[in-house]
Amino acid sequence: MKRFVLLFVLAFLPALSLAADEKSGEPVTDYFPADYSEAPSARPEGKGIVKYAEDGDSKGNFGRQPVHDNQLFATFKADRFEHQWKEHGVELFLWDVQGWIGEDYNKLYLKSEGELLLEDSHSVEEADLELLYSRAFSKFWDVQVGLRQDLRPRPQRTFAALGIQGLAPYWFEVDATAYLSEDGDLSAALEAEYEVMLTQRLHVIPRLEMGLSLQDVPEYEQWQGITDLTLGARLRYQISRKLAPYVGVTWHRKIGETAHNLKKAGEDVDDLGAVAGVRFWF
Repeated sequence: MKRFVLLFVLAFLPALSLAADEKSGEPVTDYFPADYSEAPSARPEGKGIVKYAEDGDSKGNFGRQPVHDNQLFATFKADRFEHQWKEHGVELFLWDVQGWIGEDYNKLYLKSEGELLLEDSHSVEEADLELLYSRAFSKFWDVQVGLRQDLRPRPQRTFAALGIQGLAPYWFEVDATAYLSEDGDLSAALEAEYEVMLTQRLHVIPRLEMGLSLQDVPEYEQWQGITDLTLGARLRYQISRKLAPYVGVTWHRKIGETAHNLKKAGEDVDDLGAVAGVRFWF
């Protein structure tokens, strides 16, 4: 009982002492830290929030972080770098590469595409080179203008080029370009592909290519209308984002008047082949 009474007195002794001090009129401050101060009655005026990051430095709020956008970048990419085995024992090497240097909105592209026949002669069947200025005009599209030089087949030809490149709805990658040759021949090329992700690393890429000519150009085996169509699919395994080997199939066919005239000349108008290659960029 004595212990209980002693604990009770010890518990309420500080409160009794505080009450006595308040009755005496003396301020009670002993139980507050030395740096304690009363909260202001009105909220102090704050600083405006910086909504957009800007180049430079400021001590306001959390500081303005410099944004390093619109710098000069460069990259090289090989979309197709492959060996093809076609009908009748024909083997060839195909390249489809491009590199660019520029900023977010303005870039300079250098593109090349061609085929090398893998026989005793190792002759280049087709080869072209394009130099294009590219300007982004929306979030997903660039307009491109420049020059194209056909190195093979001979005689060589030079074209003015105007086209668009970008990402169509439903994530179709599209590259469509019109060409005007030095002789006034107008033609166009369309490429489209779509990437189907089976897993994070294994992808299937269907691909379509189509050629169009507005004039008859028999010396280059082209007649007015749609000249040719290429369909293919490649199964690609992404070892890393920069390196992805693949295998696939490709089918090419001449169409319309071009097919009709080549048939009369006794040439094949379609071929089917298997491909194996690698896609890489840096």
